[in-house]
Amino acid sequence: MKKLVILISGRGSNMEAIVRACASEGWPARVAAVIANRPDAAGLAFAASHGIATAVVDHRQFPDRDSFDAALAEQIDAIAPDLVVLAGFMRVLTERFVDHYAGRMLNVHPSLLPSFPGLKTHQQALDAGVRFHGASVHFVTSKLDHGPIVVQSAVPVEAGDTAQTLAARVLATEHIIYPRAVRWFVEGRLALDGSRVTLTPSEPQWLFAGHTAGEGA
Repeated sequence: MKKLVILISGRGSNMEAIVRACASEGWPARVAAVIANRPDAAGLAFAASHGIATAVVDHRQFPDRDSFDAALAEQIDAIAPDLVVLAGFMRVLTERFVDHYAGRMLNVHPSLLPSFPGLKTHQQALDAGVRFHGASVHFVTSKLDHGPIVVQSAVPVEAGDTAQTLAARVLATEHIIYPRAVRWFVEGRLALDGSRVTLTPSEPQWLFAGHTAGEGA
């Protein structure tokens, strides 16, 4: 039985999707803790209501990123998780922290990486005039919003879209692909080969708007 620790900063809707999928699909894993960097993170209440241990490591109580990351790592390592899941965790992590969890930390980013790293990805996509936008689940590396990609989703950019409407459609796909990627990890099906992720046995590592992977484009 693998242990998961999920890091959040706010509502944690991807955390909710992972918790629900873990229970409903009977993964060989459990969410051992949800940790937030803000005491007012709404997702803490959801986790507690599902019997999951919660903790807060408030970044505002630390003088710099290094000391915050050290305290956060101490909290995580006390649980000894097999996987650390970033679910809307709005902190840039230090290289030392990332290296400590190399190969066992996942993130979801709301763009089709390597396009549009950083913030305001939906507006970036609209400004660039792309026809498809989406989300990427990837292993975390020291380069921000980069790392081996596990699975991606894509949605069409529609006439009249705003950053908000586009974000809502992308988020709906995140709630599908992120639990899927975490399940693959806990089932021992993911392997890192340099910058590529191998899934065994193979199945589509993508999802197109409104379709589950493999059902069409």
